[in-house]
Amino acid sequence: MITGDLKSKVDKLWTTFWNNGISNPLSVIEQISYLLFIKRLDDLELVKEKKAQRLNRPVANPTFGPGQQHIRWSQFKNLDDSEEMLRIIRDEAFPFIKDMGRFSNQSAYARHMKDAVFLIASPALLDSVVKQIEQIPMEDRDTKGDLYEYMLSKLSTAGTNGQFRTPRHIIKMMVQLLAPGPREIICDPACGTGGFLVAAAEYLRELTDSDGNLVLNAPGNREHFNSEMFHGFDFDATMLRIGSMNLMLHGIEDPKIEARDSLSEDHAGVEEAFTMILANPPFKGSVEKSTIAKDLSKIISTTKTELLFVALFLRLLKKGGRGAVIVPDGVLFGSSKAHKEMRQILVENHKLDGVISMPSGVFKPYAGVSTAILIFTKVGVPQAGTDFVWFYDMVADGLSLDDKRQPVEANDIPDLLRCWQGRDAAKDTDRTAKAFFVSREEIAANGYDLSINRYKETEYAEVQYDPPKVILQRLRDLEDDIRQDLDALEEMLG
Repeated sequence: MITGDLKSKVDKLWTTFWNNGISNPLSVIEQISYLLFIKRLDDLELVKEKKAQRLNRPVANPTFGPGQQHIRWSQFKNLDDSEEMLRIIRDEAFPFIKDMGRFSNQSAYARHMKDAVFLIASPALLDSVVKQIEQIPMEDRDTKGDLYEYMLSKLSTAGTNGQFRTPRHIIKMMVQLLAPGPREIICDPACGTGGFLVAAAEYLRELTDSDGNLVLNAPGNREHFNSEMFHGFDFDATMLRIGSMNLMLHGIEDPKIEARDSLSEDHAGVEEAFTMILANPPFKGSVEKSTIAKDLSKIISTTKTELLFVALFLRLLKKGGRGAVIVPDGVLFGSSKAHKEMRQILVENHKLDGVISMPSGVFKPYAGVSTAILIFTKVGVPQAGTDFVWFYDMVADGLSLDDKRQPVEANDIPDLLRCWQGRDAAKDTDRTAKAFFVSREEIAANGYDLSINRYKETEYAEVQYDPPKVILQRLRDLEDDIRQDLDALEEMLG
């Protein structure tokens, strides 16, 4: 989470835009994104230059040509003439990043940047913003990940768009649970800023084989990583631009980020296309029946978005493909016909691998909703998948569960990952433990209820109390002590 000094810097940056007439929250975020992108390009170029200098070689594939050095962040940030800075960024640097996909007009980045507009018209505002951004640290992680999460919390549509709501440590945990391999085809059908895809990319960059070699260095893996592995859908043009920039800045050359309303469009061309789904889609309640994609309606008859998204995940996955997705608790125990049918489909027609119950404070301060993570494998053959379902009762995630979300010692995530990796249906039978298995037959007998409280057993410790006469004698002794103290006080007062 973004806290302390960094939070203050972002607040100040936001206020600077607001005070200068750019008050639409998405516009502010978009303008900041463009400048962060320009800065990050230069940061990456500086790293390449240092490496080339160390090896006494020319820079490999330089981003900026000989006549473009003046549009680099490290050059124009030091200009005393703010009007010249505005001219360079508005007329040269911004068109440069818009045009970065010109050699591949079909790239997602090129498509999404066509309609991008640079809104900063005041030299003084730009000068102030450049100086403030220079003070914001930009390390090798989900570029602007927590930064975006915090800025997006300022949106009036918070809780509706949902693009920002997944904390980065929960995303990382979900990626570790699925442990993607180097030839996965990964999709997030509600990708927002691309956090799940970035986390998967970071995981794969560090993944090694049994000999300690990076798996991405094996023949063909790097090419697949750069052009075929990462797919994302969103219907918000701003998020498509931000997500594309974010993935490119993390070294993914051509991510497939598409403008698509996942629930409303039939999925020709992408059905059964992916080996992995990682997602936390926005859940808005219900959608108009006439707008629902026909191929989803064939799977389940409902207008509830939380159930339609589960149907969508199954539609998009190849057979044998795996998913780790966040759902509201109602999916686990909802009593409607559609709720029960969706759970039955997961358990009977596919392989429901795990259900992780998360504490309701995980998404604070944005929402206090109770959620769970479903982990499943697409099978598509009745009664051929699920034998046992693994449950985990997660009660702490390393941060306080109030609106402040400060770091705390209690954290179930390391234990959760250990239990998942060492899970054994024959051994994990203790229903009082955090992790245990439940058979498909028992789940079916309970109406396919997947709430952990249906199966978890609470162990009550027997408490021994003293006999009543002993307790009464203690009360009398206490009264005697009080009386003596009152007598002593009265004697002091004369």
